[in-house]
Amino acid sequence: MTLADVGGWEVEDEVRAAVARYEAALAADDLGELDALFAPGSTTLRADAGGVVVSHAAISEFRRGRGGAPARTVTALHVVVHTAGLATAVAETLRPDGTRGLQTQVWERGAAGWQVRVAHVSSGPAPSTRTAADAALERADPATWRVVGSPLVAPTSAGPLDGVSVAVKDLLDVAGHPVGAGNPVRLAQAEPAAAHAPVLAQLLAAGAHVRGIARTDELAYSLSGTNVHHGSPANPWGAGLVVGGSTNGPASAVARGTADLGLGTDTAGSIRVPASYCGLHGLRPTHGVLPLDGVLPLAPAFDTVGWLTRDADLLHRVASALLPGSAPITSLVLATDLVALADGAVGDGLTAAAGDLAAVCELPMTREDLLTPEEHERWFTAFRTVQGAQAWAAHGVWIQANPGVLGPGIAQRFADGSLVSPDALAQATEVLAAGRAALRARVGEGTAVLLPAASSTAPPVSAPAERKAVYRAATLRLTCLAGVAGLPSAVAPAALVDGLPVGLAVLGAPGADTALTGLLAGWDRRLAPPA
Repeated sequence: MTLADVGGWEVEDEVRAAVARYEAALAADDLGELDALFAPGSTTLRADAGGVVVSHAAISEFRRGRGGAPARTVTALHVVVHTAGLATAVAETLRPDGTRGLQTQVWERGAAGWQVRVAHVSSGPAPSTRTAADAALERADPATWRVVGSPLVAPTSAGPLDGVSVAVKDLLDVAGHPVGAGNPVRLAQAEPAAAHAPVLAQLLAAGAHVRGIARTDELAYSLSGTNVHHGSPANPWGAGLVVGGSTNGPASAVARGTADLGLGTDTAGSIRVPASYCGLHGLRPTHGVLPLDGVLPLAPAFDTVGWLTRDADLLHRVASALLPGSAPITSLVLATDLVALADGAVGDGLTAAAGDLAAVCELPMTREDLLTPEEHERWFTAFRTVQGAQAWAAHGVWIQANPGVLGPGIAQRFADGSLVSPDALAQATEVLAAGRAALRARVGEGTAVLLPAASSTAPPVSAPAERKAVYRAATLRLTCLAGVAGLPSAVAPAALVDGLPVGLAVLGAPGADTALTGLLAGWDRRLAPPA
C-alpha cells in the first residue's frame, strides 16, 4: 500500500491542521477545545517525564489542575501517515527561554474528526538555568509520580517553608484533582477535589509548594511500597529494593531529590517504614493532633497525616509550622525487648546508634523491656483486628462493586477484614483501650522510647511472598505500638547494615511531637545513598 492509496497527502494536511488547532488551544488554555481534540475513552494516554495519565477524564483533570502550559513555538513538524485514519505527528518545540522539547502525538480519525489517542511530551530547562533538581525530576518515573507540575500548586503565602517542594501522597485532596489511592479504577471514578486537605492548605500557607501527586500502595493497605498497577518506585540505595509503603511515591521522590517533603499518611507504619528503608527522617504525629479532613481513610482509629524529609532540620521546621510546641525530651529508654525483634545486625546497629544519640544530646539512657510478650501479642492481634474491620467498613462497598481490581495481597487483607464479627471487633476494641492506657503510662512526659523503625533493611522487590510476609509481620509488631497508644513517633536514619540504611524510631508521650523532632534535629544524623 502506498501513501497515495490512503490519500496520504490529504491526510497529512488534515493532521497538520489538527496540530495547529491543538497548539492554538494550548496557547490560549482553551480547555474545551483541548478536551475535544483528545479522543474519548479509558485508553487515551498522555505521558511526560513526571508520569503517565490514562483516560480522557484523567487527562482533562490534569489540564485543569496545572494552570496552563508554558508558551512555546513549533519549529518543525513531522507527520507519518499510517492509514487513512491513523497518523503520528512529532513536533519540535522552542520556549522563549531557549528550552527545546519534543511532542509526539498519535492521531486517529473518528466521527468527531481527528483526535489524539496517545501523546508524549519531553522537554528540559534552558541550558543556562538547568539545575540538579531539574535533572533529577526528569529521571522521575511513573511508578513514583501520578502528576507533576512546575509547580503543580503554588504557595498561598510566604512563610517559614518558602521554597520547600512537596510530593503529596495520592490519598490527600489536592484541589482540582481526584484521589486515585493507587488504583486506576478508583481514579477514573473519582471526582476532582473541591479544596485542598486542611493539612496541605497549612503547608501552602507556610510557603511550601506542591511539586506533584505521588503514588501510594493501593488504598494505603501495605507496607511494601509495591503496586501491581504502577510498579515499585526506585529506592536510591539499590536497584530492585522496595522503598516501603504505603507512602511509597513520596518516599522515593524525597530520597531521590525530586521533592523536599513527602506528605503522606501513617496508620501502621506507612511513614516510618519508608523512612527506614530509604534513609530518611519521618514523623507520625500524635493521633488526632492534625485534621484528617480531605484524607481518604483506612482505619480512622489509627490514621494520621505525617511527612518525610532528607534532613532532621526540615522535619522539625514542618512540625513547628503545623503543630503546637512541647517541652523537650529529658531522658531516653532503649526498649531492649523491641530491639530483639529486629534482625540481629539491625538490632546491633540501632543499639550503637542509640548510644550515640544519648551522647550527642547529653541525655541519660536506660535499657529495659517495654512490655511483656503476652501483652505484645494481645495488643498486636487486637490492632490487626480493628484495622481490618475499619478498613473494610471504609472501602468494602466499593470493593464489592468493583471485584477483581485490587492486587492479591491487599485484596486478601480486605477479605480478612470483612470476616471480623461485631463481637470480635468489640472485644478487640476493649483490648486496645487497655493497651492504650498501659502504654501511655509507660511513656512518660519528657521520655523518648527508642526502638527499631522496621525489623530489617529494605528487602528486594523480587523477594518471595512468604519472605515479605515474615518481614511485614515482624515490622508490624514494632510499628503498631504507636497506633495502639495514639503516640507520636519520629524516625531518623541511624545505621548502615550491609550497606543499607535502618531507622531508629523515637516514641514520645501524647503531644510530644515537636520535642521528638527537636531531639532528632539536635542529633542531626544523616546517611547518603551511593551516587
